[in-house]
Amino acid sequence: MNHLIHDSLFDSAARTPAAEALAYGDKRCTYAQLAAQVRAVAALLLDARLEPGARVAVYMEKRIENVAAMFGAAAAGCVFVPVNPLLKPEQVAYILADCNVRLLATTAERLAQLAPVLDRCPDLRTVLLADGDALPAQAAPPVLAWPAREAATCTPHRRIDTDVAAILYTSGSTGQPKGVVLSHRNMVAGAQSVASYLGLRADDRLLAVLPLSFDYGLSQLTTAFLCGASVVLMNYLFPKDIVAMVARERITGLAAVPPLWIALARLAWPADCTLRFVTNSGGAMPVPTVHALREALPATQIFLMYGLTEAFRSTYLPPDEVARRPDSIGRAIPNAEILVVRPDGTPCDADEPGELVHRGALVALGYWNDPARTAQRFRAAPGHDPGLPVPELAVWSGDTVRRDADGYLYFIGRSDDMIKVSGYRISPTEIESVLHATGLVAEVAAFGIDHPQLGHAIAVIAVPVEDAGLDAAALLAECKRRLPAYMVPARVDLRAGPLPRNPNGKIDRNLLRQTLQANQTS
Repeated sequence: MNHLIHDSLFDSAARTPAAEALAYGDKRCTYAQLAAQVRAVAALLLDARLEPGARVAVYMEKRIENVAAMFGAAAAGCVFVPVNPLLKPEQVAYILADCNVRLLATTAERLAQLAPVLDRCPDLRTVLLADGDALPAQAAPPVLAWPAREAATCTPHRRIDTDVAAILYTSGSTGQPKGVVLSHRNMVAGAQSVASYLGLRADDRLLAVLPLSFDYGLSQLTTAFLCGASVVLMNYLFPKDIVAMVARERITGLAAVPPLWIALARLAWPADCTLRFVTNSGGAMPVPTVHALREALPATQIFLMYGLTEAFRSTYLPPDEVARRPDSIGRAIPNAEILVVRPDGTPCDADEPGELVHRGALVALGYWNDPARTAQRFRAAPGHDPGLPVPELAVWSGDTVRRDADGYLYFIGRSDDMIKVSGYRISPTEIESVLHATGLVAEVAAFGIDHPQLGHAIAVIAVPVEDAGLDAAALLAECKRRLPAYMVPARVDLRAGPLPRNPNGKIDRNLLRQTLQANQTS
């Protein structure tokens, strides 16, 4: 039985050693070859005298060495910390210092970029380079070359399934990012649950376009290795490149976030597309995009999902319900319970908005080095037995949802994104969905801004669809026609280019808000 996150990889290597595990460009890596690389990295970390639970950061683009470094750290009994390759040196330095990283796996080019900030990372002892033929003659911290072969004599630190496996950093609504601490049990249970409802098979080929630092992106690896499937790593530039890669690599499974699906749904897909299934998480997919994908990929199953890094994945909508409930996030995934509760923890009635609370094996261990925010988000499960000396902890998501009479859930909004105007709490997602339904906008973001008279008002920034001939006044008129008065934006701006994304590919409402308000005061 798999207890630790790297067990699945080693089991698949023993079962089907010649099967392709990873593809990256022209490189192909079998399960046997990947297992050997993982063991070689683990041996190097142990030889470097990293203690049990030591943090190993991995900061590089998607490539085979990235995967080997993460799973090698786990196999050694250390904790891997995947760092989004889009982050800048200042942000990387914060993460390295915050979780006391001992070893950094990166590339020569990225190490040079980090040089000015490494003195802010006092716990960093060693750097492991995934490339570069010539190592620096003198460096602080010391730089090691990528291991050439497996060392068979090293014994890893003993770990059990409740030990920490990884720390994933996720952006907060304010302040610095927070590190979500995941155990081996969390990650194994998540992989088993997702692989089961997706019906993942050994002959599946998954295209990894999301960052591996994003729990949704990392899931492409953990679920594939569990089943012995293949993952194609892609650092894509444009949506059309994804369509081409799906055809070239005969991809059967593709995961993306709503802004990317909006772009992909507008492209021409081949009639003989090999996609068996696609998945959406990281936000609600606009209903028009769901309809467009169903038309573009009629033979492809669409899984609409909801998740949060603190519990990885909470719900999914079976493909046979998509036509009937395209705006639903579904029901609880296998081995999880999802509750919808009032502020006092009592269960909500059907169609009554409430907070989504997740309980089960996927609930993370908390936020690294942050007891205050951990206590706020990880609390006793609603309705817990008062006789338990130590109550079960659940994740109180802060997200507002409703459950219909049939038990299906519908996302309303995130608490840190909610806009309050004239006493009304307004979900930006609801406004965005209405504007997507006009067919006039390719991308749209709604958010709250300071207002001299109202105190708080709604702003919308949108990218018109090509040849729509849309101006701000026309879009505002659509808002007035389709929205109640209290939800009509006080400001509507149009942009010609794509809206900014955060490192996980989601539209960055915070950056748009800050930029707009800075322009107002300048």
